[in-house]
Amino acid sequence: MPKLALITCSAPEIQKLRRARVLNFQQITMPYLAARVPTGWDVIHFDEETDAIDWDIQADVVGITFHTPSAPHAYAIADRFRARQVCVALGGPHVTLMPAEASAHADAIFIGEAEGVWEEFLTRFETRSFRRVYQRADVPSLEKIPMARRDLFHRRDGTSGALFATRGCPFQCDFCTVAVMYRRTPRRRPIDQVAAEYASFKGRVIIFWDDNIAGDLQYAKNLFRAIAPYRKWWSSQASIHAGHDEEFLELAARSGCKQLFLGLESISQASMTRARKGFNRVDEYARVIARIHSHGIAVQAGIVFGFDQDTPDIFKDTLDFLEAAGVQNATFNILTPFPGTPLYRQLETEGRILTRDWRKYNSRGDVVYQPKQMRADELLAGLRYANARFYSLPSIAKRLARSPVQIGWTLPLNLAYAFQWWNTTEKFPRGAHEHAPKSERHNERPIFNDLF
Repeated sequence: MPKLALITCSAPEIQKLRRARVLNFQQITMPYLAARVPTGWDVIHFDEETDAIDWDIQADVVGITFHTPSAPHAYAIADRFRARQVCVALGGPHVTLMPAEASAHADAIFIGEAEGVWEEFLTRFETRSFRRVYQRADVPSLEKIPMARRDLFHRRDGTSGALFATRGCPFQCDFCTVAVMYRRTPRRRPIDQVAAEYASFKGRVIIFWDDNIAGDLQYAKNLFRAIAPYRKWWSSQASIHAGHDEEFLELAARSGCKQLFLGLESISQASMTRARKGFNRVDEYARVIARIHSHGIAVQAGIVFGFDQDTPDIFKDTLDFLEAAGVQNATFNILTPFPGTPLYRQLETEGRILTRDWRKYNSRGDVVYQPKQMRADELLAGLRYANARFYSLPSIAKRLARSPVQIGWTLPLNLAYAFQWWNTTEKFPRGAHEHAPKSERHNERPIFNDLF
């Protein structure tokens, strides 16, 4: 029986950055691909967030999926297995963005989506007649997607399961890799099949790993009607359109939605317009958040710092807004020009790319391009200031006091994020205070050491 080892790759540097998160949800690419493996194969999954790779495993094929900042680490893994004459297949976002680079470290690569061609590769492997490059000429249908291999979920992330209902996003923001990966062709799984997988999870808390659960509002509403009887809690990410549709929010709440990750990105309208995300109307943010809150749904704001229109004032202004709006949680990122995106091409043309060391394309610990209106170290310090202020006790108290959403779970989650931040992150490195407003500069000693 041939043996297949699947690896969800996560470089040590990325794992270190992710320790600041409380929830590190189960990645589902490999469990779904495992469900498509032809009969007769023995399949094992190593998720580097939880598992050490068994280097002595007698595998016939090793499949590795990875994002850009884990690329050098993934290549080292691939090279090590190939040195033992093990066949290595590479796929995932970075392979789609940089196929020629990835091909130098693989026996086969998968560009874009793997449904259909993945099965072909494994079948032809047994006769050693497989191709070096697999790329579908069309986009695969999401009809009859088999349920993910639940036995290959390894993370203890506080959820009962993860799945997806849709793939892709109808929009094409300059900095986003989703449009590159999925060719701007959003697709939907049949609702009855999604509902069946949703119902099959034994626990109560579910994650939808959709790129944009609000990409097709009518589909989403029908999905919410279908899953409501199962009385579970769920969360997903959505574009701001979710907050404009009362029926969407009402049905989402009835079906068990407890939180939406909302891609606000920036409180600068000029930044949103320049990034081809002008449908994000900054002057409507507060009303949208209030409307979502009115349905008992918490908001986790996705924020990006470093657009060309951003000055050092953007950090305080953003935090002021998030606190005034009573946002429950936020994820702060540094603008990162991933290869293959319009943003990367623009910055490369302008000579502003500072490094092509993919390990630094992590959106949190490094700045890889020259910002326009601040220094790179100012941008990094501003990100640290935003995290430190947002997850300080005064900010938590202010935000949750202004939120109508039940604090029974939002308060413990905020405190857990705060504890993780202050115990896993370098506190305000030298110079970081200089980029915070004078009235808000902390002492060198982190305030949480005094309060806990």
